[in-house]
Amino acid sequence: MFLKHRFFEFYQLLVLRKPLVALLITVGFIGWLATYIPSFKLDASADSLVLEGDEALKYYRKISKNYLAEDFLLVTYQPQDDLLSDRVLETIDELRSELLLLEGVSSVTSILDVPLLESPKVELEDIANGGLRTLRTPGIDKALVLEELTNSPIYKNLLTSADGKTTALQVNLQRDERYNELLARREVLRELQVAGNLSPLQLTELAGLERDFREYAAAFNERQNKLVDNTREVIAKYRGDAVVFLGGVPMIAADMIRFVKSDLVVFGAGIAGFIVLMMSLIFRHLIWVLLPLATCVLSASFMLGLITLMDWRMTVISSNFVALLLIITLSITIHLVVRYRELLASNPELDQRELVRRTTMYMIKPCVYTALTTIVAFASLVVSGIRPVIDFGWMMTIGVTAALIITFIVLPAGLLLLPRPERGETASNSVPFTRYFAIFTERHGAIIVSVTVVLIGVSLFGISRLEVENRFIDYFHEDTEIYQGMEIIDAQLGGTIPLEIIIDSDRMSDNKLIDSATDQSPLQYAELSPSNETFDDDFGDDFGDDFGDDFVDDFAEELGVDGVATKPSYWFNKAGLNRIEQAHDYLDSLDETGKVMSLAMPYKALRTLTTGIDDIQLALLQRSLPDDINSILISPYLDEEADQTRITVRVMETSRTLRRADLLEDVQFHLTEELGFEPEQIHLTGMLVLYNNMLQSLYRSQILTIGAVFIAIVFMFMVLFRSLSLALIAIAPNLLSAGIVLGGMGLAGIPLDIMTVTIAAITIGIAVDDTIHYIHRFRTEFSKDRNYRATMYRCHESIGRAMFYTSIIVIVGFSILALSNFTPSIYFGLLTGAAMFAALIGALLLLPTLLIYFKPLGPESNEIGNVIS
Repeated sequence: MFLKHRFFEFYQLLVLRKPLVALLITVGFIGWLATYIPSFKLDASADSLVLEGDEALKYYRKISKNYLAEDFLLVTYQPQDDLLSDRVLETIDELRSELLLLEGVSSVTSILDVPLLESPKVELEDIANGGLRTLRTPGIDKALVLEELTNSPIYKNLLTSADGKTTALQVNLQRDERYNELLARREVLRELQVAGNLSPLQLTELAGLERDFREYAAAFNERQNKLVDNTREVIAKYRGDAVVFLGGVPMIAADMIRFVKSDLVVFGAGIAGFIVLMMSLIFRHLIWVLLPLATCVLSASFMLGLITLMDWRMTVISSNFVALLLIITLSITIHLVVRYRELLASNPELDQRELVRRTTMYMIKPCVYTALTTIVAFASLVVSGIRPVIDFGWMMTIGVTAALIITFIVLPAGLLLLPRPERGETASNSVPFTRYFAIFTERHGAIIVSVTVVLIGVSLFGISRLEVENRFIDYFHEDTEIYQGMEIIDAQLGGTIPLEIIIDSDRMSDNKLIDSATDQSPLQYAELSPSNETFDDDFGDDFGDDFGDDFVDDFAEELGVDGVATKPSYWFNKAGLNRIEQAHDYLDSLDETGKVMSLAMPYKALRTLTTGIDDIQLALLQRSLPDDINSILISPYLDEEADQTRITVRVMETSRTLRRADLLEDVQFHLTEELGFEPEQIHLTGMLVLYNNMLQSLYRSQILTIGAVFIAIVFMFMVLFRSLSLALIAIAPNLLSAGIVLGGMGLAGIPLDIMTVTIAAITIGIAVDDTIHYIHRFRTEFSKDRNYRATMYRCHESIGRAMFYTSIIVIVGFSILALSNFTPSIYFGLLTGAAMFAALIGALLLLPTLLIYFKPLGPESNEIGNVIS
């Protein structure tokens, strides 16, 4: 009590007695922070959609480095004429040339550039000597080429659709080694920090690396965004005679940044306009428009400046941050305004300073506790493990704190500096709308309880049906290029989201290398040959027929000393390739998968060119392939140094049957149980795995956040109300509102995602504001006559009105998020608005019903007469 008294004395000294000074200092400081806003940065990289510290992420980065994986853009091109007509091929070549000139592009792969093996069929010697045809070869048979592009195991659904009407140009982006070096070093130091093994010198280095990486990543993202823009400018010129779309992860990241920028402007402008409209309609006085608007704008400016100063990056998750902060600030402001107007109407003789003092003194306790409960809700998001969600939690935690402080400075100071509103504008002879809720509660308490029980049962059933599986394509409107491009790529060009299967070798037994009755590996062949003479006359004659004598002589030295292979490939032999082919065919048979790429592709193609190909031929062919062919057919799928092979699968993200967790589990099971690979040999990675890990963490995160918020708020209620029964009564309507929304999502088939996962915790955190204000007023009013029903009527007609105003503003404010380009933001806004509506009804109906029934404030006075009818 002493501390509370001293605090309010301090507050009066700084704000109420010197309002102009307090206001100038506040505005000056926020103005200084606002100077940083032009440097505000956004982040929509793929890393922002994965779990923080995910072991699968570390493995994915390692594999990407080993196989030198490059980011790429995909340009889909569907001409009106025949795909292989001279005119269309010339246009594709022009498009390819223009794309190749763009800064940041390393190469462009098109149907004009890929080697053709079956147009007509080539000899093995032609492959080894690099004498392969392409569509640029004069006199090429285009009918055969079309047949190969649409049916070849290598090219089918890769660069050409199965119907031969659509092609794709893969625009490979230059790999930024500096970016990857900074990232790799940062991750090493972070792991040491987590393990507690970071030295003071390394801690300093980590701080510098974090700063350097953020700055470099921002520049890197800017370059990629510019490249995407430049690519769009190029392909726009070719849309007259063809349907052209741009796809790829860099394009999605660039567009998501545009969405975030758009949402920030739309949400901010929409909420500001809404504030002006609602405050004008409710209070009908300019002062009640200007002061709340100024408070909200200053709160948003403070946080945007602070975020920029601290170099936090806004993402699609936090794109609604400004809207939320404006809504929460306005909610605090309205409670102060309503209380001030009540005091003004009932005590017109008081001077302005005394009115402001009583308003702030009475409201500071409930407002602090409502802010704390909201802070608890947002702070609980830091356990999600998803970096954008964690940052969003911290942003809102600081933002709500700032909103509380700024509101209690700007609004009181403004009231003291501006002319006092007239009394006539604060009084009203009409019956408050909220009184009808009190009448219904008194007359139909049994119905309220019965409906509550039914809603609890329905909510629990709906929650049991809640899932986290969703289609990434559904995050975007159907008219966006992301959506349209993904549809075309999935339907005609083999899928979008990559899944990678890495299979390590098993050298425990040489018997596992080869299981063939007719062929041996190069190592076994060398061991079985008399006198270690691998290249005997018979082999030279037979093999020379396929490759040529000169080739055999030149290549013998490359095989090893005296022609003995010193390090045979574990995978590039018939036995290894047969096992890869089995895995390849299984993956290709799944409904959810599109194009599957592995060493099985060139192996299948080789079998169509020659019969009886053996391991020696495979070994020689592998080492004789020209670099341009090897970079397409072999090196992306074989790491000889690590003794592992790589199978890449493009998953159909638009598939209605896609269940990522089930798919990954089925793949793991089939490879180990059906195909005989050891579990430790199989590693599933790629963006599909990372995204699935993030999705699966959402459900666990939801349970953790709801549990943490519930426990924390109940504890705070016990401190505030000093009663366990009152604390449990206070939390009940808010848990019900969260349950109704989650249950409704389950019944409607709306999955949890990176946005909706935060709804339950935020709902409880914000919705309890009404509960706190109501019970705080209820206790004050109850002491007057100790009559629960009479107290309920007085509360509904006073604080109930403020609750109604703030809740309606919050509901409509959240509904503005429906203007977003990002579907999860739309769901977040509408569902949170629905939760706020349920919380309002619960606070005006269920809460007073529980208070009247359980009587947590003690028995009623025997001296009270008849209750208000």
